[in-house]
Amino acid sequence: MTKGGSMSQNSDFPRANVLGVGVSAINLSQAAQILLDTAYRNQRGYVCVTGVHGISEAQIDPQFRKILNNAFLNTPDGMPMSWIGWIQGHRDMDRVYGPDLMLDLSDAGRVHELRHFYYGGKEGVAKQLKQKMEARFPGLKVVGTYTPPFRPLNANEENSLIRQLKKTRPHFLWVGLSTPKQEQFMARYFDRLPVNILLGVGAAFDMHAGLVAQAPRWIQRLGLEWLFRLCTEPRRLWKRYCINNPLFIARITSQLLGLRKYPLSNDQQPLNPTQQ
Repeated sequence: MTKGGSMSQNSDFPRANVLGVGVSAINLSQAAQILLDTAYRNQRGYVCVTGVHGISEAQIDPQFRKILNNAFLNTPDGMPMSWIGWIQGHRDMDRVYGPDLMLDLSDAGRVHELRHFYYGGKEGVAKQLKQKMEARFPGLKVVGTYTPPFRPLNANEENSLIRQLKKTRPHFLWVGLSTPKQEQFMARYFDRLPVNILLGVGAAFDMHAGLVAQAPRWIQRLGLEWLFRLCTEPRRLWKRYCINNPLFIARITSQLLGLRKYPLSNDQQPLNPTQQ
């Protein structure tokens, strides 16, 4: 990674069309390198990590679909995203799993002393995550944490967060809220927060803090992590998986068979990172 390098911008990367949502046709190593270069060049953008749940939310909320389509990167979080990309000819496309992306950037960023900030989670989770990650990656610079309330920030809370970020100047602001809250937060505050990259990684906070078990890798590669998570958190996740998943299968089947068109929205304007 060299300052001022020629790493490709967002517009240079094709996107698979998944029910009208443009999912970046990249893999984990590409995503990590793009974001390391972007942060090192002091440029800015927000990153959505999108699976079936996010795609399903975008079917009922056009504004949310616009948020995903306007992201600097909208990575394929679930194996179904990769499978659809392969069918559409994106043979190098592979899963960019939020927890894995967090580990890769935390590890690789140590060489250049890139700074991280954790926003989200229940009370105490972000601080516990900080301790776990710093122990796992000696030299990792986690410069702050912020646990938001379960509602939109008020003016005082916004100012407090901005002051904390101005003081610590993180390169990566990791957002650990649920979808679509984390994506809505990033889109709303993207131009207001003094950070380089905002990344919505959802359950990665609880997983890396040791509060929620991760599915074994073989289950992830089979595209069955949803079943693992449903078995571990049935009361919270039953609606997401038992209703959204069958609807997704029906919709994507109709798209792939050409029975229904899901064009990428006309207002799709992927945000290339801007100079800070």
